Amino acid sequence: MERAEKRELVASLQSALSGAGSIVLAQNTGLTVANLESLRREVKGAGGYVKIAKNRLAKLALKDTDHADISDLFIGPIVIAYAEDPMTAPKIAAKFADKNAKYVVLGGVMGKTALDANNVKALATMPSLNELRATLAGMLKQPATRIASVVVAPAGGIARVLAAHAEQSNKAA
Repeated sequence: MERAEKRELVASLQSALSGAGSIVLAQNTGLTVANLESLRREVKGAGGYVKIAKNRLAKLALKDTDHADISDLFIGPIVIAYAEDPMTAPKIAAKFADKNAKYVVLGGVMGKTALDANNVKALATMPSLNELRATLAGMLKQPATRIASVVVAPAGGIARVLAAHAEQSNKAA
């Protein structure tokens, strides 16, 4: 690879990683091409990306971003998974690591916070932003439903009593 190509690769990787909500680094020693392609499809389907780059070039690309310094994790063949949504890359990387023993999550970064492998796994178990929004919407909707049922209940009770009296009157007559 020539210098110009290297500079271009570093610049494109830097622009991609600077907009990432989270970045997960994993070792891919022994993974097949088919395994990597399935990881790429899974991450891309969730709105993220997977890159494999030389460690030196990846370190240069990360150096000028706002992300924490994780250059010590770049040892051996590394797969970089990243996405705008901070939950996407950790969730998919942890799930893929559970299925493939040769894919070992080393750590990552979320904003200016460096993450070790345990932090990435903990982050993967948390609900996503959309799941949290749905839960919150359900919580907000629930009290309104309860208030409406409490308000309507007395009127419904009165209506049932009046209907029962009307039936008794009809039977007596």
